Amino acid sequence: MRATLIYGAGDVRVETVPDPVLREPTDAVVRVVRSCICGSDLWPYASMPPTEYGERIGHEFLGVVEDVGGEVSGIRRGDLVVAPFAYSDNTCRFCVEGLQTSCPNGGFWARDGVDGAQGEAVRVPQAQGTLVKLPVGEDSALLPGLLSLSDVYPTGHHCAVKARVGPRTAVTVIGDGAVGLLAVLAARRLGAERILLMGRHKERTDLGVEYGATDVVTERGEAGVERVRELTGGDGTHAVLECVGTEQALETAFGVVRDGGTVSRVGAPQYEMGPIGFNMFVRNITLTGGVAPARAYLEELMPDVLEGRLEPGKVFDRTINLDGVPDGYRAMAARQALKVLIDPTETSR
Repeated sequence: MRATLIYGAGDVRVETVPDPVLREPTDAVVRVVRSCICGSDLWPYASMPPTEYGERIGHEFLGVVEDVGGEVSGIRRGDLVVAPFAYSDNTCRFCVEGLQTSCPNGGFWARDGVDGAQGEAVRVPQAQGTLVKLPVGEDSALLPGLLSLSDVYPTGHHCAVKARVGPRTAVTVIGDGAVGLLAVLAARRLGAERILLMGRHKERTDLGVEYGATDVVTERGEAGVERVRELTGGDGTHAVLECVGTEQALETAFGVVRDGGTVSRVGAPQYEMGPIGFNMFVRNITLTGGVAPARAYLEELMPDVLEGRLEPGKVFDRTINLDGVPDGYRAMAARQALKVLIDPTETSR
């Protein structure tokens, strides 16, 4: 089959790799119908040291079950399924508590010999606990929204949940990438009264307004902090959803959060130190967030997508086939595309 490999910064290739096969009785093999490029994929695309053999990449996909192991029940050949970005048995002590990303029998795609999602097929470990059946066909117009359930929408939702967003909450969302925009959508769904979106790309912030942002703040750094303070009567907001992952974004989050408020971060951190000293302590600020257990949220978020009440799939603004994946990376890195959807069933696009 064909799949995407990354050989180093700026070097993404689509090559022929061995077809996936069942290795364990808990495995399934899924033919990929839709995948995508994630903002977090851009970090290795920007900085990964060169490698001789390349590494598989991609962690968001939905597809059709082609084969199942003897210990897998609940799904069968021909089912259309979505996979969260981490696989898990969904029965261990952590999974039961809704923390599938800490499952001792789980892991992440494109690591430790597990297939990446940006290809034609994937071997799925712990298939019974990981895969969620979708009640639509593989030609459904809802596929982009359902694909968002693999990572980007549950991640935005997790950010809002950890920040305790609810009715009468004022929220600042930092970042106008796909996660930030879906954090806006999630905050509105949870009843936030006011949502300030910090972003500079009008076509993106326009979608943020459609998703529920009440204010757009285009300034950055200290100017951005001052603008949020101005819009909130000097107080800042109860919740801040940090969806970028840089130290500057975290500093901005602490600058715009209200005393006694919560900063929730889901942007993959590109730093080891942060401004968490006495000032944060004396202001009674809570810092939370982390990697989203997408599997824990799938059943909760799916009905709104299936019934058309919410359209998280609008974050996909470009569709390519596998041959177009290198160009898709270049487009996202250059901010020419928000989030690129991959349709490996297309031979040309």
